[in-house]
Amino acid sequence: MANERGIDAAVFDWGGVITVSVPTFIDAWLHGEGIDRERYGVTMKSWLGRDAAPDNPVARLETGELPVAEFERLLAAELVTLDGREVASRDLLRRMFGTAHPDPAMVDLVRELRAAGVRTALLSNSWGDGYPEDLLLELFDTIVISGRVGLRKPDPRIFAHTVERLGLPAGRCAFFDDMPVNVEAADAAGLRAHRHTDAAATRAVLTDLGVLA
Repeated sequence: MANERGIDAAVFDWGGVITVSVPTFIDAWLHGEGIDRERYGVTMKSWLGRDAAPDNPVARLETGELPVAEFERLLAAELVTLDGREVASRDLLRRMFGTAHPDPAMVDLVRELRAAGVRTALLSNSWGDGYPEDLLLELFDTIVISGRVGLRKPDPRIFAHTVERLGLPAGRCAFFDDMPVNVEAADAAGLRAHRHTDAAATRAVLTDLGVLA
């Protein structure tokens, strides 16, 4: 029953949560283009790691400050193929996310939540704006995309903005993300935060919270 539920809303990340895992689609891209994985890993660590500069290219891209084409140019300049060729910058993000397909099990889960009367929200750090808009409108009552609002996870302000949009206290919202730093930030912001690993584990959490059978 509704009064037994532990939450009233569920908030989900996009890449690696609603889609297949990030390693799955990144590995497909690296393999398909023959890109040196070590060079890619070093670059991402310097841009995404806990010691990354606040104005690193990823942060600027995700808040909409850095245009996609400029980010693609910066990233391509850091990469190299295994046989020493340059990596083309044009459409780099489209190619990188080319196999980042929605996970059918997660799509079904969100549909079940909505059918059960649970409010749903997307809270995503955007690398460009290549989201399937029709699917987003079907799945989510509230859509918060970093590049559209000028804030990014793990900034506490984007969590406050999301729960305000939902019209609920933070403690009545569950949050699922695949990145520990974002889970920690959501927890600090008062949401009931969980790290997503796969659909079965997230379903188990929501079942424990009383919103899925």
